[in-house]
Amino acid sequence: MREAMLAMLAKEPAHGYELRQRLIQALGPIGEVVNSGQIYVTLGRLEKAGFVRGVQVEQSAAPDKRVYEATPEGREHVAAWLLDASWPKVAPTEFHLKLVAAAATGLADPVALIDAQRRELLRRLREVQLLAESEPPDGDGVLILEGSALRLQADIRWLEACEQRWSARRAG
Repeated sequence: MREAMLAMLAKEPAHGYELRQRLIQALGPIGEVVNSGQIYVTLGRLEKAGFVRGVQVEQSAAPDKRVYEATPEGREHVAAWLLDASWPKVAPTEFHLKLVAAAATGLADPVALIDAQRRELLRRLREVQLLAESEPPDGDGVLILEGSALRLQADIRWLEACEQRWSARRAG
């Protein structure tokens, strides 16, 4: 979530409430789970890391608000995050945020990210399948490898669905 927030700030400065609304728009009901407190804690951490800068903005009809913008270091961090194809755990929400952030900021092509991620998962699937072939068929290790292969296949199918959706957006 942290990198997605940073990507949204790389596109356009915002205060916490605006950022939460962008997350809700990007994630639908999943985004509504993120409360304002989490947003502000994350913004504070991003600011401590030097990835964002907060500026107090005066308002005539309302209390002052703090608006955050990505620093050059923050933009570099987002660019590296968008290109990272590691998939340490099942992370469809985070990957979806990566796609939304890439499209919103123009820092990367969502379809290219999907393709890179699919290549990485196919590489891992081949590794798991080779390991499974070297195990005795009745060994306990085969079950964990089979489970890993099934999870990777499901993730690859999900990426194919993502590619169809994002390709349709690009065409339309």
